[in-house]
Amino acid sequence: MAEAAFMIRPIEPRDDASMAAIIRTVMPEFGAVGSGFAIGDPEVDWMSRAYAQPRCAYFVVERDGVVLGGGGVAPLAGGDGDTCELRKMYFLPQARGHGAGTAMMQRCLQAARDFGFRQCYLETLHGMDAAMKLYERSGFRRIDKPMGDTGHGGCNTFYLLSL
Repeated sequence: MAEAAFMIRPIEPRDDASMAAIIRTVMPEFGAVGSGFAIGDPEVDWMSRAYAQPRCAYFVVERDGVVLGGGGVAPLAGGDGDTCELRKMYFLPQARGHGAGTAMMQRCLQAARDFGFRQCYLETLHGMDAAMKLYERSGFRRIDKPMGDTGHGGCNTFYLLSL
């Protein structure tokens, strides 16, 4: 029997608890806990509200009505108006390796272009190898230092993409 297809759609308030649980499950898997990581951001508990702001979008990926991950874009805090940040893109293990990340990346980057951003920044950390391969396949180039003021001092790898 074929595996059910993934669906990517904008986040809704009913997804907030699922996404908070996913973020709090996936980040520790890669050692991203404590201060300086997105796991501590207040918006983790109310992603639908946080991304309802201008020039922001957050999407969830679901299969059979179950949310398995998400990702979004928002203006880069402390950046210029031309730069957005790819934010909080995390997937449970059952969504990995099936094209959900590539599809989510395309959806997020199209939203960024639609909002008029000229470049997209992201930050991650060593050990998130599959994610870094996705970023590089998507055209992101590694840069030497962080941009903006994200508050995520725990991240140690930075990327930028011209849209």
